[in-house]
Amino acid sequence: MRRRTSIRQSWTIAVTTLRHSPGLARLTTVRFASQYGDGLFQAALGGAILFNPERETEPLAIAAGFAVLLLPYSVIGPFAGALLDRWDRRTVLLWANLLRGSLILIIAALLIAGAGETPLLVLALAAIGVSRFVLAGASASLPHVVRQSWLVPTNSVLATVGSVFSALGAGTALTIIGVVGEGDLGSGIAVAVGATGSVIAAWAVSGFAPNALGPAEPGTETPRMRGVAAAVLSGLRIGATAVWQAPGVTTAMIGIGSHRIVFGINTLLMVLILRHPAAGGALPGGLAGFGVAVGATAAGMLLAALATPWLIPRLGRPRTVTLALVFATLVQATLVASLSQPLLLAGALLLGFAGQTIKLTGDAAMQIEIDDGRRGQVFALQDTVFNAAFCAALAAAATVVAPDGRSLGLVLVGAGTYALALIAVGINSRRTA
Repeated sequence: MRRRTSIRQSWTIAVTTLRHSPGLARLTTVRFASQYGDGLFQAALGGAILFNPERETEPLAIAAGFAVLLLPYSVIGPFAGALLDRWDRRTVLLWANLLRGSLILIIAALLIAGAGETPLLVLALAAIGVSRFVLAGASASLPHVVRQSWLVPTNSVLATVGSVFSALGAGTALTIIGVVGEGDLGSGIAVAVGATGSVIAAWAVSGFAPNALGPAEPGTETPRMRGVAAAVLSGLRIGATAVWQAPGVTTAMIGIGSHRIVFGINTLLMVLILRHPAAGGALPGGLAGFGVAVGATAAGMLLAALATPWLIPRLGRPRTVTLALVFATLVQATLVASLSQPLLLAGALLLGFAGQTIKLTGDAAMQIEIDDGRRGQVFALQDTVFNAAFCAALAAAATVVAPDGRSLGLVLVGAGTYALALIAVGINSRRTA
């Protein structure tokens, strides 16, 4: 029988491990600094593209902006997986952080100079892709600094505090834009501050010895582009095969993909509703209102990080995913379907809880059920599903959404997506590893 770990025990384990593991402390610094910088950068860029009075955008343009920010990692992700399992992860994380910081500073300079959206979005594409690369590398490296029996509670605590750092970063961006203004200058200054996360993360990861973060059997050769491309094609097959051979991981991937589809639909609806706020609405319009909605989602993720270590030992990982999907279906079909601002805010919190529960359960399954030689490719594949599902749903919704975002049909499509995921999980649960 698995040891039942309470919330208090999870925090005790994490604090004890941090005290006795300098490696975990350094890796935690890398993760938290990256998440702070990501939260700041993405919120500032969202202010520049979605709610900037100097740059008016329509639903399809909003979808294109999100696609440029997230979808390209579906192309970069397989390369990340191949490199994370072939090259020294410490070296990869170091150079990735330096590259990300440089890209963020270039984007900030272009924003302040009033550059067009095309170069901004192309560079943002690269910066966000590298950010996902860093987070996938940190997740794949965690088993090298934490023993397996403590992975679930430690991972949950890191996710809890990490979500706080992301929210702090977003709050910092909102504060800077609020003080300087919602134009290009305010967004550019806020974006530039986001580079501090990359600098701190690069400094922290430089403290690791070579090969300290794996992989367990790194490649001895230096791969050329042709070798990396071949590794990518092989990595896609290896990662997908590894997921399929572990039914618990397959269940988590189904849950993650379905949640991101619904999250893409809901994000577009929320942006449009806040761009056309109703009189007397519960949320302020524009970027400030969107920040409140993001904060509600982050609060739900925080609750999930506290609850998941308690749920998994009692229900098991597949049942935890199933319960979260049932809960999300009900929230989408009731609170979100109301399309009223107070209930939408409550829905954001509860769907944040359900989605993060699925994500944490998936992380635990991948760290425990997937061997170290394939773990980086599986985490990269997860991030590919994460972003591709979000962007595809958002782009499809943008073609039919009402200009003010009040499209009940799209909300119900989201509820149906969760229901189909439940059916798929039920079918998958009949398989054996």
